Amino acid sequence: MTEQSPTPEVLEGQATPDADGQVSDAVRGNWVDRLAPAATRPYLRLSRADRPIGTWLLLLPCWWGLLLAMLHTGRAQWHDLWIFAGCGLGALLMRGAGCTWNDITDRHIDGSVARTASRPIPSGQVSVTGALLWMAAQSLVAFAILLSFNMAAIVLGIAALVPVAIYPFAKRFTWWPQVFLGLAFNWGALLAWTAHTGRLEWPALVLYLAGIGWTLFYDTIYAHQDKEDDALIGVKSTARLFGTATPKWLGRFLPASVSLMGLAIVLAVPREGLLALVIALGGPWAMGWHMVWQMRMLRMDDMDRLLMLFRSNRNAGLLPVLFFAAALLA
Repeated sequence: MTEQSPTPEVLEGQATPDADGQVSDAVRGNWVDRLAPAATRPYLRLSRADRPIGTWLLLLPCWWGLLLAMLHTGRAQWHDLWIFAGCGLGALLMRGAGCTWNDITDRHIDGSVARTASRPIPSGQVSVTGALLWMAAQSLVAFAILLSFNMAAIVLGIAALVPVAIYPFAKRFTWWPQVFLGLAFNWGALLAWTAHTGRLEWPALVLYLAGIGWTLFYDTIYAHQDKEDDALIGVKSTARLFGTATPKWLGRFLPASVSLMGLAIVLAVPREGLLALVIALGGPWAMGWHMVWQMRMLRMDDMDRLLMLFRSNRNAGLLPVLFFAAALLA
């Protein structure tokens, strides 16, 4: 889709940025708005530091991959603590860099959508040049962290730039941009597994596919917030593609994600570790029930509920982390 100016119909009734530059869909009273120096706020908002859910959704597959790799090898090393923390820092930085890139490429689209018109670039708080420099700074620090991992993980980390670069354009050429988001957001499962084991193996690949199924689930819910504006400006999404059939599709993504995670666990945990296997399998079981709850709570035209359900996936993704950690202690 070629870039286009906002149409009057889209702009009518559109949300505008607050006087102090707050983004319309950020949590009120967040730390950026309350504590950050005024000069840094537009850049922190550009990185979505005022909306941490995206960092969690990028980080959690990393922790899945690391913990499952530790279950696979049966060992925990001091370096694993750094991998755990490094993934957290890297997720924060790369989510920020990715969101900055997304907002640069989507600056004309964002100005035409009520929920995103108050973002720093379309609202004029940050220039494109400033955003590019900010993206580069975040990426360089993240790259420095990546260099502390083994060579196989470094190569995977560099390769992750491909789906990150493609994702913002996906909604222009496919009805399934959420697949490209899943490819980018779950790459950490591959990277963290490899950072621990030194090589990429089948359990990590299956876990990666489980994460993609989860992303299709939660980001379809998220995309329903923008479906009316997206239709006006020609942006594609699974929310628009599925329409009223969304619950049926969510009911497919849910068992696919849970089953693939369960298969990854079975492939990863040694046969002699029966107790660890049983405990670890509780992770996808609990996560699946959380996703069932989300489906029961779903109201596709209730914007506040859609955002609440999307954000609740932090808790959904933390459940496997807790069960995998418990399995390590078994």
